[in-house]
Amino acid sequence: MNSPTQATPIARYFDLQGRVVFLSGGATGIGQDMVRAFALQGAVVVFADIDKDAGTALATETGAQFIDCDVTDDAALFAAIEQAESLGGIDVLINNAANDQRLELDQVDAADWTRLVDVNLRHQFFASQQVAKRMATRQRGSIINLGSVAPQIRVPNLAIYSACKAAVRGLTRSLAADLGGNGIRVNSILPGAVLTEKQRSLWYPDQASIDAMISRQCLAREMTGDDIAQMALFLASDVSAACTGQEFIVDAGIS
Repeated sequence: MNSPTQATPIARYFDLQGRVVFLSGGATGIGQDMVRAFALQGAVVVFADIDKDAGTALATETGAQFIDCDVTDDAALFAAIEQAESLGGIDVLINNAANDQRLELDQVDAADWTRLVDVNLRHQFFASQQVAKRMATRQRGSIINLGSVAPQIRVPNLAIYSACKAAVRGLTRSLAADLGGNGIRVNSILPGAVLTEKQRSLWYPDQASIDAMISRQCLAREMTGDDIAQMALFLASDVSAACTGQEFIVDAGIS
């Protein structure tokens, strides 16, 4: 496996060595940093994304397996899950794919609603449904849903995304109740204002806008995707064996 181009891990989770991790939306942004982090732990990482060029490049860098897949296409998503399952069984599912497109209220039509709900919420449910069947036979597993602090901090023109991310809380807690008897843990991570390449280009294009965002945080630092990845490692590992049905906020104190 090629060595990922990332700093030495903050913590080593020896139980993640060889475990199969399936992650949606892993080619760029926070997902990209999670792929790198799990690869550094020696996990068998499979990630699905629609960005073929970025996904191929990341797979070459990390040794992870990339699947060109639109997670809003149920058949394609289920096929990708089957492919990952064939590597020894999915131990960790990370429902990360999302689209935080901002639309003014009067711009939204029914097609926008369906499209954004599908990518921000629907796939989290159906991926969990499919993977839980397999995890149940092994009586163990960790499902990690990506939420957001957006519903708490009232971001304008983000109603559909915020509604979906608020729904992730109910989804996570309900699935935790449904699956706990089979040894499956379900938790969610709520990122704050993570300065991915996309966020910098769209919403934080200069130092003044970054400084304004940081001024709202308790910790005066820029948030990176690796901040989220480190929490994902913890929730994937058995060190968090007693954690389920919970929200883990990683936002430097902005919410």
